Amino acid sequence: MPKNSKVVKRELDDEVIESVKDLLSNEDSADDAFKKSELIVDVPEEKDTDVVERSEVKDERPAWNSKLQYILAQVGFSVGLGNVWRFPYLCQKNGGGAYLLPYLILLLVIGIPLFFLELSVGQRIRRGSIGVWNYISPQLGGIGFASCVVCFFVALYYNVIIGWSLFYFSQSFQQPLPWDQCPLVKNASHTFVEPECEKSSATTYYWYREALNISSSISESGGLNWKMTICLLAAWVVVCLAMIKGIQSSGKIMYFSSLFPYVVLICFLIRALLLNGSVDGIRHMFTPELEIMLEPKVWREAAAQVFFALGLGFGGVIAFSSYNKRDNNCHFDAVLVSFINFFTSILATLVVFAVLGFKANVINEKCIAENSEMIIKLVKMGNISQDIIPHHINFSAITAEDYDLVYDIIQKVKEEEFPELHLNACQIEDELNKAVQGTGLAFIAFTEAMTHFPASPFWSVMFFLMLVNLGLGSMFGTIEGIITPVVDTFKVRKEILTVICCLLAFCIGLIFVQRSGNYFVTMFDDYSATLPLLIVVILENIAVSFVYGIDKFMEDLKDMLGFAPNRYYYYMWKYISPLMLLSLLIASIVNMGLSPPGYNAWMEDKASEKFLSYPTWGMVICISLMVLAVLPIPVVFIIRRCNLIDDSSGNLASVTYKRGRVLKEPINLEGDDASLIHGKISSEMSSPNFGKNIYRKQSGSPTLDTAPNGRYGIGYLMADMPDMPESDL
Repeated sequence: MPKNSKVVKRELDDEVIESVKDLLSNEDSADDAFKKSELIVDVPEEKDTDVVERSEVKDERPAWNSKLQYILAQVGFSVGLGNVWRFPYLCQKNGGGAYLLPYLILLLVIGIPLFFLELSVGQRIRRGSIGVWNYISPQLGGIGFASCVVCFFVALYYNVIIGWSLFYFSQSFQQPLPWDQCPLVKNASHTFVEPECEKSSATTYYWYREALNISSSISESGGLNWKMTICLLAAWVVVCLAMIKGIQSSGKIMYFSSLFPYVVLICFLIRALLLNGSVDGIRHMFTPELEIMLEPKVWREAAAQVFFALGLGFGGVIAFSSYNKRDNNCHFDAVLVSFINFFTSILATLVVFAVLGFKANVINEKCIAENSEMIIKLVKMGNISQDIIPHHINFSAITAEDYDLVYDIIQKVKEEEFPELHLNACQIEDELNKAVQGTGLAFIAFTEAMTHFPASPFWSVMFFLMLVNLGLGSMFGTIEGIITPVVDTFKVRKEILTVICCLLAFCIGLIFVQRSGNYFVTMFDDYSATLPLLIVVILENIAVSFVYGIDKFMEDLKDMLGFAPNRYYYYMWKYISPLMLLSLLIASIVNMGLSPPGYNAWMEDKASEKFLSYPTWGMVICISLMVLAVLPIPVVFIIRRCNLIDDSSGNLASVTYKRGRVLKEPINLEGDDASLIHGKISSEMSSPNFGKNIYRKQSGSPTLDTAPNGRYGIGYLMADMPDMPESDL
């Protein structure tokens, strides 16, 4: 960036110095002159503590206590429930080990570059998502508001999942576990097993009937589930208390909430590897099916998983990085957090398939025992000849290999009559191929596996405490994506805003703890975030690469980091990432159009799920969620493009930041269109560009060249001539 480029047409008495470094390098020697030369703004004589005439206070923006605390916060936000119950499912569904290659490629092409981009703008501008995108382009300021809306929608139902985990956690301090056996029903004459449980399984029954007490359709509310309402309230209280002081309170909790899940996962992996069948599960998971890797659907799902695993577009990444020092090496952070996320997914997948392998082995042994008894009965009845059974077979202690041998012999001998015998193959692979994800994995399959663990209550407590911590880590980032930009923009008290936000979210979240609440969780999960977040990140990429300018941005990164980032990022941001994101958006829209909008409803009489379409009002809600999430983008663009709101009203475009306080900028500036000094009224210009912060040099002060990155806020103007007309600014 040239040090002495002329950015104004009219001749100025003083030399223009373009870098904040130039000012701060002479900070000590020219401190008195610096303070006297700051811009004085005439405002009405009202006691507004947020609007200051002179910035003689230190930078009041909070900061992380340590680099470790910041990394743990970013890891806690990016590593969430999806790493445990979504990634293993996608591995199983899309070719096992072969799925890891597309995922890793897309992590390098989409994940790390865009994660680095969000870290960079947050750290450089030191504001939340609203302030960042107003800074870069006021007309694209709606991106930040859209991020906040999406964060709010996601927080509404994500905390419900934490509430479910809290409920299971509270019920785990029992021996045996309450979902270990089907309940018995007593009537006047006899006792029998609950029919709904008998038709499904103990864990399935407990999830749908005892925990959710679910209704048969989304139209059938059924009233509030008081148990889940209390758990949801507890979840929001925990989030509120943790977030009420911002990173000063949540940062300390990160040490536990981010690290504890790794302790649990490692303990689970060690314990599972000591159980029969765990190796079969891991082998099944990593057996590559290379032909599946060539299918476009695999790449689309891998791209979507990379996108959401890193939390791109939510604003949480930007919010957390905005509390960093300006010269922090955010490139290292981006690579580190991305690969921690990836290896966490691998670790979780190993744990899940080791446990599911053990569960499949238990079920397979039960299947072999039951079918062996059937074979003995068929032999006694004469349906099967004793002569075809090998002599070494002992049905009282038959192995899986011996059963496979007997099964194959009977199938060949009784070729035409075999279907009538109703024998099962009892293959462990058949059980492992039953792909489960989401709540089905966590609250049904995994809980069933843990009932077979020795000391099962202990492992249940550990597992659901891990889910609570994984959820809280992501919730902290999501709420920070709402609180930070709003506090930065409107200067409200963080404590009050946090309490109001959590209270409002709890009240709206009551729709998720009705008996039909699980169906609303599915609706919000499918429609409130996927497309809006893709649109947000595409516009973020366009705003930096084409509106602000990729060359200028690379210069800013060099100035901030102290070294030039690899040109790889230049080509990713300018060409590859936008095209990949656009392709993913189109593929997601097509997939959404081809998939009928609906949900899986639990049928009590059949004890099974049935796919139902959303009613008309449900479709209206689905569409409204997507529209409301992206609506701020065109609304802000139109308002600022057409100047529909007067800047003198104190709106967003006329406010910038000065050492942690608000400074109202002069409005209705006159002159030509030479960047910040001339021509652009507040509604048309962003806060000063990264490399174009304009300062007036003090009279008699020495010419300054370079200096370390400063500690002051950016985006404010200073002049040494108080009587200078506003048009000269």
